[in-house]
Amino acid sequence: MRIFIDCRYVRVDRHDGISRFTAELVSEVSTILPIELLINDRRQLRHLPDLPWHMISSPTNWREPFVALQVRRLHPDIVFSPMQTMGSWGRNYALILTLHDLIYYQNPTPPRDLPGFVKILWRLFHMAWWPQRLLLNRADHVVTVSHTSRHLIQRHRLTRRPITVIYNAPAQIPSKNAVASHSARKKTLVYMGSYMPYKNVETLVRAANQLPNYELHLMSRISDNDREYLESLVTKAQLVFHNGATDQDYYSVLAEATALVSASRDEGFGIPLVEAMSLGTPVVVSDIPVFREVAGKAGAYVRPDDADGFAHQIHILEDASTWETKSEIARNEAKRFSWAVSARTFVNLIKEIATER
Repeated sequence: MRIFIDCRYVRVDRHDGISRFTAELVSEVSTILPIELLINDRRQLRHLPDLPWHMISSPTNWREPFVALQVRRLHPDIVFSPMQTMGSWGRNYALILTLHDLIYYQNPTPPRDLPGFVKILWRLFHMAWWPQRLLLNRADHVVTVSHTSRHLIQRHRLTRRPITVIYNAPAQIPSKNAVASHSARKKTLVYMGSYMPYKNVETLVRAANQLPNYELHLMSRISDNDREYLESLVTKAQLVFHNGATDQDYYSVLAEATALVSASRDEGFGIPLVEAMSLGTPVVVSDIPVFREVAGKAGAYVRPDDADGFAHQIHILEDASTWETKSEIARNEAKRFSWAVSARTFVNLIKEIATER
């Protein structure tokens, strides 16, 4: 049986969420099953294990609706894509598509690094539910990354196909980033994520204005316009822009921080939460269903626009006993997520589909 995984969403520089999901899942699954990779740029191989690979067109190429005509020449039995937009017309193999979330129906601004014509199509695609239904129903199976997303997919009747949840998980954190006690932590707060409008980073800056003894570390790459806007909100806040920290720098700052913070209004999962929890770093986050699912009892939950509430929860963590309790709960909650477990779920799904076929 030939199993192909679509790795065309692996970034050639630094991972984003879907890129990391793909690379980590491939690495873990390849220790259990023989798999082959689909790429569109040889530089993607830097982030992937040494496995058989095949070159096909880019997912943003005009040929994408008909990419199955390229793939079928390779004679796969099952193809898994970490996105839902992989073309399926003309396929003669089993296809598993992934819908991570429904964020862009409520927050229509497309990712900024997409080509202009793709941004137009992106907006049009998310103006109605039927295009999503058309794509998902052409697959044999649908994967998503949280039970929250699964519930939303079912609520909006986006597919008649079975849906399996394959959780995200933290990358393997270098051992030197050991869990530190409250006394070893600095008065720093960490935000990891983009600056899309729904991420609501401005609420974190307004909260930081009430926490002048803390530094708010913004880890991701940021445009000049976004940085200028956030700096315009500063009265007393201390902002530290890393503008794209390396994994090692990110984990080093996170391991010394008082808390990870996020005021996002919508997410499909929340990888930074699990990364923080793995290091025993408490999380203070917006009260949205998926964050409740991921952080569980480890989270301190605040209404997304409540800057006062975020500041209040940080002040609560200044008590050493409270912080240590939250840190221990965070480590225990993080154990629910691992790529080994996610890989086993994937392998079981592959076996199920192979049996059906």
